[in-house]
Parts: sequence; structure tokens; C-alpha cells
Amino acid sequence: MDLGLEGKVAVVVAASRGLGFASAQALAAEGCRLAICSRSQDAITAAAERLRAEQGAEVVARPVDLTDASAVHDFIAAVEAAYGRIDVLVTNSGGPPPGTFDELDEAAFAAANELLLLNPVRLVKAALPALRRHGDGGRIIAVTSCSTREVLPNLMLSNAVRAAVVGWAKTLARELAAEGITVNCLAPGMVDTERIAELGAAVAKRQGISVEQVRRNMLAAQPSGRLGEPAEFGAACAFLASRQAAYISGTTVYVDGANMRTVV
Repeated sequence: MDLGLEGKVAVVVAASRGLGFASAQALAAEGCRLAICSRSQDAITAAAERLRAEQGAEVVARPVDLTDASAVHDFIAAVEAAYGRIDVLVTNSGGPPPGTFDELDEAAFAAANELLLLNPVRLVKAALPALRRHGDGGRIIAVTSCSTREVLPNLMLSNAVRAAVVGWAKTLARELAAEGITVNCLAPGMVDTERIAELGAAVAKRQGISVEQVRRNMLAAQPSGRLGEPAEFGAACAFLASRQAAYISGTTVYVDGANMRTVV
């Protein structure tokens, strides 16, 4: 299937590792020209070099603090200066720390809101004029979590704030539908990334068991008997960015290997 992405410009943030990097890889494999960022100059430079070496990708890479509105606008302006357009925007971030309600103070909730909700809002505010400019169907893809459908233990901040992202994205999808711009959320389940390893270490400490035992427990809980691969998540991202997905908007696609038990 030709996804119609050859020559398109895709912006992927928090792309130095994990799901962001996997999404950038998948988009590059389909012929997208990339713009990627993360907080760390060294990390994003290394990611760009890998994309160029492994896939021959054309990549603009910059360190960007996504909590800084001026830095975000400067990054988007640099992408437009380099490529002349933006067709795909993948919003993403690291996850907030684990914890229960009693363990988290008000400042933790404010920081999670900044990280998870204001991050995509800020990015779309900056990139939407470019997505609109060519009138040929832009794509906005917000990386969220399966916690928007089934709350996860000890992840109060993620459970609370990521649901707001889904409400924002659904509303934005309706507002932009007549312009041919789609807005969707892409929600990973247990995909084998550094974030899962970090959460596993937190569980091990909390329960007083080994990290290896935590991983065995994770695998036993999966209907497939395995964790997802980042490339499988990236493939879903590339499809939502494609011309074939032009009539898919305002929804959340779950990449979870049938782990969730919810019906709706």
C-alpha cells in the first residue's frame, strides 16, 4: 500500500528515543522529510544521525524545551524555513512520574498539565498555520496512553491529565474537519520502551521485588505473551499520517495487543 507520504514534511517531537523515535523511523521509511526535537542536543543529534545512516532520511534536528512557547515557535519557523511546509505533526512527551493521590502535591498536577496537555496545545498553535497553508489535508497525531480508556494503578497524573488531551483532540478534530485536517490520538499499551523500563523499576521498588520479576509479571499479563515493539507503534503512526486515513479523525487508536478489557 502506498501511504502517499513521499516528500511530505513530518514534525515529530520528543523523538530522540522510544515511541517518538519509532514514529520518526516509520515516517522516514515512507519517504517523509523529518523535523525532530528533544530537550537534549546530544540525544537529538544522535537520533538524527541514526535516521540518516539507517534510512537516508532528510532530517532537521534541534534541541527544544517544549514548555517554552517561544522556543516551540522558533522550532516550527525553522522547519518551515528548511522545507517550506508542514504536513504531519506528531505531538509527544515523556510521561509524568508515578504516584498515588496522597503522594502527589498540587505542583505535580500543574507540572503534568504543562507536560501532557499544554505541550500539544502549544505545538498545534504554532504549526496549524503551516498545516492549513497548502490545503491538502494535514495530519495531527497526539501520542497519549491507554490510561485514557482504562486507568492504570499508581499513575494518577497520567490517568488524570491524558484524558483531557483526548477531549481537546476530539473537539479540535470537529473544528478542523471541514479543512481536511485530521486529529487523532495514538495510545500505546505495554510497548517495550525506556518508559516501561522506568515504570517497571518503580514497581519493583514499591513492591520489594526484582525488576526481572516485574517484567515476568508484565509478560504474563499480556494476552499475546509479549510486549509490543516500538516499530509496531510507529507503523500505526505512519498509517494515521497517510492519505488512506483521510476519513479517520477524532478517534483514539490503541496499540495494546488486546490487553485492555473495556468494550467502549
